[in-house]
Formats: sequence, C-alpha cells, structure tokens
Amino acid sequence: MDEPMYGLPTERVTPFDPPEVYRELRERGCPVSRMRMPVSLDGQDGWLVTSLEHAREVLADNRFSHRKELVSLAIPSPVPLGDGKYEPTPAAPGAFIAMDPPEHGRYRRMLTGHFTVRRVRELEPLMERVAGRYLDEMAAAGGPVDLVSAFAHPFPIDMMCELVGVPEWARQPAVDHLAMVARTSYTMDEIMAAIIELPVILTKLVEDAKAAPAGDDMLSALVRLPDVTDEELVSLLWTVLGGGFDTSGNMLALGVFALLEHPDQLARLQAEPELLDNAVEELLRYLTISQFGASRAALEDVEIGGQLIKKGQTVAVGLPAANRDPDKFPDPDRLDICRSTQGHVAFGHGVHQCLGQNLARMTLKVGYRMLFERFPTLRLATPASEVPTGGDLVHYGVHKLMVTWDS
Repeated sequence: MDEPMYGLPTERVTPFDPPEVYRELRERGCPVSRMRMPVSLDGQDGWLVTSLEHAREVLADNRFSHRKELVSLAIPSPVPLGDGKYEPTPAAPGAFIAMDPPEHGRYRRMLTGHFTVRRVRELEPLMERVAGRYLDEMAAAGGPVDLVSAFAHPFPIDMMCELVGVPEWARQPAVDHLAMVARTSYTMDEIMAAIIELPVILTKLVEDAKAAPAGDDMLSALVRLPDVTDEELVSLLWTVLGGGFDTSGNMLALGVFALLEHPDQLARLQAEPELLDNAVEELLRYLTISQFGASRAALEDVEIGGQLIKKGQTVAVGLPAANRDPDKFPDPDRLDICRSTQGHVAFGHGVHQCLGQNLARMTLKVGYRMLFERFPTLRLATPASEVPTGGDLVHYGVHKLMVTWDS
C-alpha cells in the first residue's frame, strides 16, 4: 500500500469479521497508516489507527478533538455537498458528543445519573416483563419469525423510551426518523424530512414534560434543571435517543446470529449460564458494531506509533480492528466466550466512552438469557449466506434474521 487508502474499509467477506483490509494492515505491521479522507476539511490526508494500544491512546488524549467542525469524514458523504465544500458548523447547544471538555462534561453530567449501574438494575424487572411480552408474542405466532422486527429491535427501543420518558404516541414517529439518520444511504428528501420533523416531536415532548407533574424518568428530570434552554433539551434528547435506539437492537440480533453460527459457544453458554456476563463482553469485542470507528482531529502535532500526526489532520480509529488486535486478544478472530476481554473498545474509550453502556449491557444480558431460555432449540430458518447484513448502517447489524424452533 504505497498510496494512502481511500476512506475507511467497509467491504466484508464474512458477516462477523471486519473488512479484510484490516487484517492486511495488521500483517504488514501498519498500526498507524495514512488514509485519504473522502470528505476533507482542508484537502489533507488523514490517518487510520488499527491497534488497540494506539486506539486507546488517541481516544484518551486531549490533544485530539471530537468537535465536528474540525473533523474530516472517513466515509463518503451519503448526499452531494452542494458546491463540493465541506464546511460543518459547530455542534448545536446540547449536542455534547460533538464537543470537547469542558462543554462536553457539563452536558454529560446532566445525564450520568440516569445510566448508573444502580439505575439500570432498578430497570431489570421491567426489562424482563417487556422482553417476556415480546417472546410470548413470538411463541404465539410460531416460527419462522424475523427476530429483528419481533424482538431484537422493539425490546431495546421500549426500554430506552421508558428510561427517557417517551410516550406511546411519539415512539414510532421518532424511531422512523432516527432509523433514517442511522443509515449511510438515503435521498436528500428522506434525510431532510428526518432532521426537520424529529425536532418538532422532541420539542413537543419537552413542552409536555414541563407541563406535567414531576416523574421519575430522564426527561422529567431534565426539564427541571436550572439554566437549560429548550434548544439544549431537544439536542440532549436527540443525542440520547439517537445513541441508543439502534445500537442494542443491532447488537442483540447480530449476537444471536453469531451464537447460532458458533454452536459450540452457544452450547457452552446454555450449559454454564454464569458465563453470560463474559459472553456479552466477548460478543461486543468480536462483533464491534461501530463499524466506522471514531474520528478525532489533532489540535497540535502529535506522534502516534512513530507517525507524526500534524495539527488539523483527522485520525480515524478503526474500533473493529482494534478489538481484533492479537497483541491483546490471542487468536482474535475466534469467538470465545471464556476469554479475557478486558480493555476492549466496543464502547469507545476516554471521555467520550458510551454513556449508555450499562443500559446496553443489561439489555443484552436480559435479551440473550430470556431468548435462549424460552427457545432453547432456536436456529436459523434460512441459510446463513442469505441473512442480509447491514453494511449501510452506521452501527453494523442484520436487516432480517429468520429463526425457528421446536414447538
């Protein structure tokens, strides 16, 4: 690879493994390699980081910025850029994931208490009731059934809406618009409808929450914070819902697919349910659905892995590649629910590490446990090669997973 590669690799050979280019870079000893940014702010080449050590280094270093007005795009823009120039504006007030400290920390602290281990544990009985309802409906319908639409997506979405305080009338419209934003292929009309109509729904939620008696959900608490504008509240809602609406659902379905295709691992889990916590971590590492990784812009010249990253250049962190680093995870391309998974970056790393990771973990644990307890003979109803995977999704997954079981 004498010339820089163009953009993040996206083409997969198998449904569970990252693009083959990552393996080639690993074998060539290129943990930090040059990359041509498909959408560059200044025409400069950027960099791709694929080792776990350097991924964690970049993500934890405050000399790298997450501000969207500074970061070039590592994948092509889904829609034309008009005059061809990419000139992103700073993040809207409240959209903290595209901010740096201290602004990032101010907004994140408003939400942290709603995602603690304690708060998530309080939700576990509700999770089990919601999951049980969907599994009852699956059993009543009989197989084959699409696990994605019957369970994997609606279950986590219901839980996120319960946590936030999204009423029934707003759930499906909000989900429809968020689903559009979570894709990498759409028309200008489709994306414009989503980014125009979703704030209208969220604004209505804020207004209703202010007028209602105080409750124990996140939105009720947020609207009663001092010195927070409606604009900030809408952005906070968008950030939370957008970050959680498809991630757990995609991971739940893809994890089931992986376990069904690795029957030895599934049998081990069913025989030893105490392995569930570690199995979830291994599935997170092995599958790493954040397929486009994380990008940061250098605020000054920084040396990473012997390469000089110049001020203004963008570094794309290949999270799927980092989680297959053999220096940390021996035989990394093998699914092993008993391996040590400490240090994986499926939820990112540093100050921007996923805020909702405790909720995601609990959702996955409840989902996998109850699904395989209810349907111990669960199996694919179509050949694995016919399962449509989601390369066009920001968070990798499957579009449909037809399964069946013995009655």
